[in-house]
Amino acid sequence: MTQYWKILWACSLLLFMRVGSAEAAGYDAFFDTSFGDYSEELVRAREEGKKGILLFFEMKDCPFCHRMKETVLNQLQVQQYFKKHFLSFIVDIEGGLDITDFSGKEMTQQDFAQRQNRVRATPVIQIYDLQGKRVVRFTGATSGVEEFMWLGEYVVSGAYKEMPFVVYKRQRRR
Repeated sequence: MTQYWKILWACSLLLFMRVGSAEAAGYDAFFDTSFGDYSEELVRAREEGKKGILLFFEMKDCPFCHRMKETVLNQLQVQQYFKKHFLSFIVDIEGGLDITDFSGKEMTQQDFAQRQNRVRATPVIQIYDLQGKRVVRFTGATSGVEEFMWLGEYVVSGAYKEMPFVVYKRQRRR
């Protein structure tokens, strides 16, 4: 009888771990791997049938970036939706790594963030279309999963062509 309870306990523990992991994963799973050539990533996004590229501009000790990662970007539904529709990358606004922007120009992450995109506070979420044109800029942490999902839907549906995000959110709240 003791062996039976040990097996039952072990199976229950595994089941609990699996159910818990379905709700949240590590935020790293949200982001795609890149060599920092965003002009090449545009080609990849087109080939994979994506709607665009999401860049998450962050700073190492940013509490709002940390909150986004730990409460929004780690959620399975968020990861699945954004993986389906976008390639997503982190940009360190203080980073010295060389990147290539959407037009093929080489620079550091810091120059790309601060000079080209005027990112000063973090996080900043920017979504680019398949031609490398920025179509959305969201500064600060979203209020939660729902608002972040709406941001993705706003681009995927094409609503960004017709109205500002605040109007889209107001319509979604109704």
